[in-house]
Amino acid sequence: MIKIAVYGKGGIGKSTTVSNVAAVFASQGLRVMQIGCDPKADSTVLLRHGEKVETVLDLVRTRKEDFTLEEMVKEGFAGVCCVEAGGPSPGLGCAGRGIIAALETLEKKGAYEKYRPNVVIYDVLGDVVCGGFSMPMRRGYADKIFVITSGENMAIHAAANIAMAVENFKDRGYAQLGGLILNRRNVKNEDAKVEELAEDIHSKVIGTLSRSALVTDAEEQKKTVIEAYPDSEMAEEYRILAEEIRTLCGI
Repeated sequence: MIKIAVYGKGGIGKSTTVSNVAAVFASQGLRVMQIGCDPKADSTVLLRHGEKVETVLDLVRTRKEDFTLEEMVKEGFAGVCCVEAGGPSPGLGCAGRGIIAALETLEKKGAYEKYRPNVVIYDVLGDVVCGGFSMPMRRGYADKIFVITSGENMAIHAAANIAMAVENFKDRGYAQLGGLILNRRNVKNEDAKVEELAEDIHSKVIGTLSRSALVTDAEEQKKTVIEAYPDSEMAEEYRILAEEIRTLCGI
């Protein structure tokens, strides 16, 4: 079982990218579990045609431990196992707590033994890299971390902070940085700026995604591009990215 954590600034297209990569893996016959680690709890909606998964934090809060694994893990497109950590109401608690609760509860209830995923993908909000948000970086969780960025200054700043967090944890045997994924916003000198970031953090750009109207069209259909437009050039870009991730992670 390979565990991957994908970080990135809010609004950078992280969940869309993760869901499409998960859809590629699942379509290739891999058993995939996608775990949304964002209080918005919308990481897996494209895999489930807009239907949300009840979050682990809500289940724990309302039912304590009196709920089943099947209530926490729901099936999505091509059999992807979908989980959402969830979070508190704004201003009423620590969002990282949802991530910690989700990961601990999955282990306690034997999710990995029951579903036996080949690949686990954590979709993690990247504006914050402390507390629960750093949980997927820790020993025993993710093996590799990938960071999604564009050439926009705030996205690059967030990506640099995430890379710094990974660097700070490396002596503890935590997850390693696998590389950057450029999700284009077509800003000036975008490729050069992201390549410069990769050089600064001693990493590389492992994949590039075009800014495409098909992504928005698929989202309006509440589907991934892989499902809605499987023969498109955009779908092929996701397949190329997924193949590179497979290679880097030894999947």
